[in-house]
Amino acid sequence: MRKSTISDFGSSSGLSAAGSWLDLEEIATAELSSEDPQHPFERALRTGTVEGWRAAVPGPQLIRLRFDSPQSVRRIRLQFHEEQVGRTQECALFATSKTSRKELVRQQWMFSPSGSTSEVEDYFFDLKDVTSIELEIDPGRHDKTVFASLSSIQVG
Repeated sequence: MRKSTISDFGSSSGLSAAGSWLDLEEIATAELSSEDPQHPFERALRTGTVEGWRAAVPGPQLIRLRFDSPQSVRRIRLQFHEEQVGRTQECALFATSKTSRKELVRQQWMFSPSGSTSEVEDYFFDLKDVTSIELEIDPGRHDKTVFASLSSIQVG
């Protein structure tokens, strides 16, 4: 049996450790299709809170993070929370580089006040020269009266 030690696993393997998130407030500009003044996007950049961002108008919403300079993106963590309305939400993540826009993932989740009230998605990538990340949220799929919200977003 031949063996060798993998010395860089977990550090340079492309997986961001919890403490290596990008400081989005410093390196990116947020473009929002809508924002409730009582629930500004900055709240979604702070972990440990479920308040986060909320749209000012119902229906599908777009959050775009434009980086000041191209970034390597290895991880995106999204957290959603809904305790009051049963609904099926769909979200899609996109990454844009200098040459193309690529859909990374599309996910549906059913919220139920009596059961499933939180969704956490932790995605791992190996993306280079990313100029923007976009999150499209359709909060109600077939119900356009539902408001989109995002408890937190982290990019590493």
